[in-house]
Amino acid sequence: MTGSVTHLWRHPIKSHGRESINIVALEAGKTMPWDRHWAVSHDNTKYAGSGWGSCQNFMIGTRTPGLAGLWAELDENTARVSLRHEALGAFEFAPDNAEDMQQFLAWLAPLLPQGRAQPKEIVNARDRGMTDTDYPSISIMNQSSHRAVAQKLGQPLEIERWRGNIWLDGLAPWEEFDWIGKHVQIGATVVEIREPIKRCMHTTANPKTGQRDADTLGALNSGWGHQDFGVYGVVVQGGTVTIGDLARIST
Repeated sequence: MTGSVTHLWRHPIKSHGRESINIVALEAGKTMPWDRHWAVSHDNTKYAGSGWGSCQNFMIGTRTPGLAGLWAELDENTARVSLRHEALGAFEFAPDNAEDMQQFLAWLAPLLPQGRAQPKEIVNARDRGMTDTDYPSISIMNQSSHRAVAQKLGQPLEIERWRGNIWLDGLAPWEEFDWIGKHVQIGATVVEIREPIKRCMHTTANPKTGQRDADTLGALNSGWGHQDFGVYGVVVQGGTVTIGDLARIST
């Protein structure tokens, strides 16, 4: 079947807000530009301070659900990020600026559970995003699969919970899993689909309030016998992707 692009999302600071965009230029072998460009290390991190690091080294929504309520807006020209949260209001800063970083950590503090790892500093992956994969990945989501999960839960469910980069509609539910090992053309880009995305507790938190209010993992396990939603892919042919572009198996 053929799908079409309905949403594009990037997450400038890993687990700290999401931003909707209308067009993106992808490059072969790279993550989405500015996606997970920064990450927030914590006081138990073993991150060496350069390059890619695994998610355990950073503040993430699995351990800090309130982070799910953050929204972001990036100014690419100045590398400044504007964040907002229902409980905290708005905050604008330059993540690479040491003084701004300290002000950001103070602003964020009310969301942080006591007795857990606390944020330490903001790190910059520079040449690739801090995706959850050790290879530079793009995440692709299927809205039909999302609707199936919402129906299983019996409640409305926001797509932002899944933190995907590219959303498609017009496919059959779970058709994206049939794409694993294949090349898919999305707009002018070709992506090799590598593996399903195993989900964590972050998806249970409401993207507006940061409160856990939906048993997404229970729905996946009881409904389909797995804990996967969406797929990871690698860009093998760069190009532009725009809202409305078609997606199909590449021949």
